[in-house]
Amino acid sequence: MKVVVVDYGMGNLHSVLKSVQAAQKLAGVRAEIELTDAPEKVFAADKIIFPGQGAMPDCMAALQQSGLGEAVSDGLKNKPFFGICVGAQLLFDHSEEGNTPGLGWFAGEVKRFAANQHDAHGDKLKVPHMGWNTVHQTQAHPLFEGIAQDTRFYFVHSYYFAPAAPDIVLGSSEYPHEFACVVGKDNVFATQFHTEKSHDGGLLLLRNFLRWNG
Repeated sequence: MKVVVVDYGMGNLHSVLKSVQAAQKLAGVRAEIELTDAPEKVFAADKIIFPGQGAMPDCMAALQQSGLGEAVSDGLKNKPFFGICVGAQLLFDHSEEGNTPGLGWFAGEVKRFAANQHDAHGDKLKVPHMGWNTVHQTQAHPLFEGIAQDTRFYFVHSYYFAPAAPDIVLGSSEYPHEFACVVGKDNVFATQFHTEKSHDGGLLLLRNFLRWNG
C-alpha cells in the first residue's frame, strides 16, 4: 500500500508525515508512506493525506501552481482521502478568506468566526480560535473507532466549515456556537483540527485511516 502526504508547500508537512509513520505502527499495516510534491506519485498512490496551513488564497494558489491540483481532484473521486485543516477547507466551494474558490468537492462555504463574541463567562473570545476543544461525533464512522465521544483535539483557525448539506457533518465543536469540524462522505474524510498536534486522538484517527478501505 502506498500512502502519500501531499506536499504543495503549505502545511505542517514533516509533523504530519511523522504522525502518519507513528500511526502505521499502531495500525499494524504494511505501507510505504511518502511526502511528495510529484503529481505522478499522487496519481499512483493508494491513499492520500492532504494537509494545509496558512491562508486559504495562498494554499489554493500553491496547489494550482505546483501542478498537484489535478492529481488531488482525481484522488477525491476514488481513493481513501484525508484532508486536514486548510487541506479540508480547500474541499469546499468557496472561502470568505480572500474570496477564494475551492475545489468544490463539498457544497458549502468556509466562513470567518464573528468578531466580538464572548464565552459563557462573558470573556471575549479571540480569533483565531486556538487550543484544545472537544469534538462531538454526530455520526458513526470507521475512523472514529476507539475514540471516545467528546475527545479533545487541537485547533488553530479563524475560519470554519459551513456545509450546504448537513448529512456530511460527522463531528462538531463549539466556539462559542456549534460549528462543523469533521466532514466526510464515501471515501473522503476531513478535519478542521490538526491531527498531527492532537496526540492520542489524532494518532487514532490516522491509524484508522490506514486501516480503512474507503
